[in-house]
Amino acid sequence: MHLDVLYHDSCILVVNKPSGLLVHRGWGRESVVLVDLVREFTGAKRVHPVQRLDRGASGAIVFALDPETARMLQDLDEFEKSYLALVRGHPPETGVIDHPIPRRPHGPRVPAKTTFRLVASQSCQPREVSLVEVVPRSGRLHQIRRHMKHIDHPLIGDSNYGRTELNREIKARYGLSRLALHCQSVSLKPPKKSGLQRIEAPLPADLSNPLKKMGFF
Repeated sequence: MHLDVLYHDSCILVVNKPSGLLVHRGWGRESVVLVDLVREFTGAKRVHPVQRLDRGASGAIVFALDPETARMLQDLDEFEKSYLALVRGHPPETGVIDHPIPRRPHGPRVPAKTTFRLVASQSCQPREVSLVEVVPRSGRLHQIRRHMKHIDHPLIGDSNYGRTELNREIKARYGLSRLALHCQSVSLKPPKKSGLQRIEAPLPADLSNPLKKMGFF
């Protein structure tokens, strides 16, 4: 499987994950997961994903290539992830969602915060949908998906927190057969470089083509 590398140095690897690929085997019994591909590419025995990225989502995901870098990135206040999401309806221009959710399956609810900004809306069939830029300010399980559902704007293509009939209709009309969530950029300070660096991940065709059919681009 092709590994789409966005950034690589001796401490960090950033790749553009496709939708449908698991990051590690903790969530399933796949024969190949992203951690395997990263280990093969780098030659490292162990690699450390430092963010969550759901199986159905795509986009930039950061791997630390040693434990020290992993600890540093998890503690960095400057480590920011920006996502593009297609949601039901027309959300406000900007907003902050401050709502506790579990850190892990069946775990206790803990504080979680997400900010969002409306990018564009389209009056599609069977109903209006919107593109939003979403920035999680904490790292909780399915945080973006849960938070957007909490404000009644669930993600399109979300089988857990979305609307099944709407997802089915959007798939039939526009060919969107995946979760409409993409990590479009990560901003971080590589350990051996000065200054904050923004690394961008282009939209894949399985998301950009349906969005074009809806009139977003």
